Amino acid sequence: MSSPATAFILATIIALFFLNHTANSSHPSPCDPTNKRDPRTLRHDRITVLINGFSESRIPLLQSLAATYSLSPLVSSVLVLWGNPSTPPRVLHQFALNLTSLSTSSSSAPITLHRNPSASLNSRFLPRHRDISTDAVLICDDDVELDDASFEFAFRVWSNNRNRLIGIFARSHDLDLNRKEWIYTVHHDRYSIVLTKFMIMKSEYLYKYSCEGGARRVGMRGIVDEVRNCEDILMNFVVADESDVGPLMVGVKRVRDYGDARNENENVSGVGLSSRKGEHRKRRGWCIREFHRVLGRMPLRYSYGKVVDSVGEQGLCKKGGKLVFCDQ
Repeated sequence: MSSPATAFILATIIALFFLNHTANSSHPSPCDPTNKRDPRTLRHDRITVLINGFSESRIPLLQSLAATYSLSPLVSSVLVLWGNPSTPPRVLHQFALNLTSLSTSSSSAPITLHRNPSASLNSRFLPRHRDISTDAVLICDDDVELDDASFEFAFRVWSNNRNRLIGIFARSHDLDLNRKEWIYTVHHDRYSIVLTKFMIMKSEYLYKYSCEGGARRVGMRGIVDEVRNCEDILMNFVVADESDVGPLMVGVKRVRDYGDARNENENVSGVGLSSRKGEHRKRRGWCIREFHRVLGRMPLRYSYGKVVDSVGEQGLCKKGGKLVFCDQ
């Protein structure tokens, strides 16, 4: 018998299952090679979305973003990775209920809440073999909203560049010749790092980040834990070291970055790691130097320009007393 009460009870059972599922410490190690999926069984026409969450003040926005992704025909499933161990169980329980109720229709992909085993930022790159059935994964933050057409275009670009990281927010490493050290910066003509605000990559790289590379990569993940930052830079190191190519930046039609410190909404923008710009940049420069020291080489590679879906009219015409692009 179908009724609102029955649906609520079912949603409660499902939500409790996923909360218990992620809290169970008896699960096998994520790096157990016997748990790896056969690459031939992975779907190549769909993508799994991994949204990182930590701040309770962002839960309403996170729920909205998760629901939007779940409605995309490209998305196989949405995993919300919760990394705040201090969040009260009652809040997580309600959060899980809300997420489950958002994906009950037949046209939406399932949304599940996964409590990370620790507050470590490395946890966002755990392989999660049982929950990821696609060759591609989207790593994204809980404060970036992308239009559907741009999301689909970014996935198409990745499909033709499967060994590379695809992103829309780019940064760069550089060598400060005066101080003779690596720094973290922004160049207008080149880039070597894409951020996890929006990053598409092979799911295989999750395993390489978390489970391969021996003592050196263990040490590099330790640097991430030490500064509670730079996991995105380390993923760029890992992928560049594996592929020997730089990332690709895609041009998008519309992206809303709620976490940018220039936003007026302090409830969202003020809780990000990058809200203190000067300190943040210095810390990330230190990470690059430490990763280089531990690895013993610099794998990051520069890329130039960005891939765009189409080129609009560049000429200006007068309309209504104003100059506008002629195709408007």
